[in-house]
Amino acid sequence: MNPKKMTGLQFLQAMCAGKIPAASISETIPMQPYDVSEGTIHFRVKADHRHLNPLGGVHGGFSATVLDSVTGCAVHSMLEAGVGYGTIDLNIKMCRPIPKNKELHAMGTVINMSKNLGISEGRIIDEEGKLYAHATATCMIIR
Repeated sequence: MNPKKMTGLQFLQAMCAGKIPAASISETIPMQPYDVSEGTIHFRVKADHRHLNPLGGVHGGFSATVLDSVTGCAVHSMLEAGVGYGTIDLNIKMCRPIPKNKELHAMGTVINMSKNLGISEGRIIDEEGKLYAHATATCMIIR
C-alpha cells in the first residue's frame, strides 16, 4: 500500500481501518479517526492527565491540536493522489472547558475547496451534542 498513490480519501479510509498507522501526534494527543467520507471526518478524542495546564484544567492546546487535525483531514479527504496540504490559518473558539478522561467526538467538514485553498470547520462535542470548541481553518493545497 503506497500512500503517495492513494487519494486523500483512500489514505484516510485505510487509517480508519487500521491498515495505515495513525499519525504519531495521536500518541501525545489521544485522537483516533473512525469514519471518513469525502469532505468529512470523525475522530474519538480524550484528554487525560498529560494535557493539563498549571491550574489543573485541560490545556487549550489539546483542542487546538484536535481541531487542526480534523479540519486538515477533512481537506485531505478531497485531494487527489500525490497532493498534500498545510494549515495556513486556524481560528479557534473555546466554548467550555474540555473535561478530563471523557471521550469526546471531533468532526471536520469542508466548507469550500478551490484549486489552491481548502476551507473547513471543526467541532468538538460530547455525546449529547454539547459544543466544547469550534474552529475554522484555511489550508494551502500543495501540488
